[in-house]
Amino acid sequence: MTGTTAAGGRRPGLAGVGSWVLFDWAAQPYFTLITTFVFAPYFATRLAADPVAGQALWGYATAAAGLVIAIASPPLGAIADAGGRRKPWIFVFSVVLVAASLALWYAAPGAGNAVMLALVAFAVGTIAAEFATVFTNAMMPDLVPPEKLGRLSGIGWATGYAGGLVSLVIAIGLLAADPETGRTLLGFAPLFGLDPATFAGDRASGPLTAIWYAVFVLPLFLFTPDTPRRMGLRAAVHSGLADLMETLRGLGAHANMTRFLVANLAYHDGLVALFAFGGIYAAGTFGWSAIELGLFGILLTITGTAGALAGGALDDRLGARAVIVVSLAVLVASCLAIVSIDARHVLFVVPVEPPGGGLFDSVGERAYLAIGAIIGAVAGPLQASSRTLMARLAPPGKMTQSFGLFALSGKVTSFVGPLAVALVTWLSQSQRIGVSAIIAFFVAGTILIVRVTAPARRGA
Repeated sequence: MTGTTAAGGRRPGLAGVGSWVLFDWAAQPYFTLITTFVFAPYFATRLAADPVAGQALWGYATAAAGLVIAIASPPLGAIADAGGRRKPWIFVFSVVLVAASLALWYAAPGAGNAVMLALVAFAVGTIAAEFATVFTNAMMPDLVPPEKLGRLSGIGWATGYAGGLVSLVIAIGLLAADPETGRTLLGFAPLFGLDPATFAGDRASGPLTAIWYAVFVLPLFLFTPDTPRRMGLRAAVHSGLADLMETLRGLGAHANMTRFLVANLAYHDGLVALFAFGGIYAAGTFGWSAIELGLFGILLTITGTAGALAGGALDDRLGARAVIVVSLAVLVASCLAIVSIDARHVLFVVPVEPPGGGLFDSVGERAYLAIGAIIGAVAGPLQASSRTLMARLAPPGKMTQSFGLFALSGKVTSFVGPLAVALVTWLSQSQRIGVSAIIAFFVAGTILIVRVTAPARRGA
């Protein structure tokens, strides 16, 4: 890797860039295992008083973490930009992430304060994971030339998806077992003598995440260069916060970036709701258990990996905005297709046989799987290209605080999508109509993103 950064330093070699990419591989199991497929279902169905209360409590913890992230990301980013170095911040939040993940092991059924322990550890771990990501994302422009940002972001997302896939297979294939059969998804007895009766395999997703992260984030600290230190912490706090206030007051002068942040706010809310309710809709419509949902998650991870790789190449060739627009169009069509399916119909009116009890044995289930695969294939490019476009739109010298604003736009209203689905579902008493509310967020995001002017790409 040759050339110089905007600050005049030399760009890192392959080891430095590859170590940065490994951060996505290190961090993704937190979101795959804890937030979505293993610990969250365990908490809602086994640890909380009942699934309804569990879902509500998990939602409150998610909202609380999102509020902290929304408030704190921009000032922390501004302080880091003023101080120069980003690795110390990543290290601090990495330690917190590892500690919070390890704590989840102790949230066992019947243990004192287990529910509160799980909620606090999850919220703190989520905050740490998001903050570490903000500072890591801000390193991108110093790693590769502008014309290669899309490929770098896409490879990072694909690597993250792959890490999530491998960790998910380990968790549900080797550790977490059905308490009735005592066997994992792959038919094995749990490793390390984990007791299915106490859901030790589900709780082991916390330590697995912690160990995985600690091992694979290490190369980032060893081989990826940091920006030079510009000033001490106290001076950086004063200078960074003052600069942030100036940036916020001057957002009108960066109207193009502001339009993108608003667009990201809209379609990110749609993604949050889609991933939050996609499994719930399938479970309610087809009666899917943890096994079907786990296999569904693996499928989405595989197509997401392939999509992120392809999307990164298309990003550098066509531009990040074009990839985002196409991805949103596909998501709108996919959501329309989803709401056209129930246990006895596809395309709203075409009758099909209902599920017969076998694994994905009905037309509706297989159609839902196919649509889920498509969603996975475009969700990766959408998120990867959003990160690339942010890096290209950010004002020089304000990269970390810009990614703080990027995190803010993705979190400040992240409760709106799920709330809209919940309200529409309650008013209509229909899961199908409730899920259809997600379409509005993707349509709004599309309308807004086409008003964003794509920056010129050097070397295109």
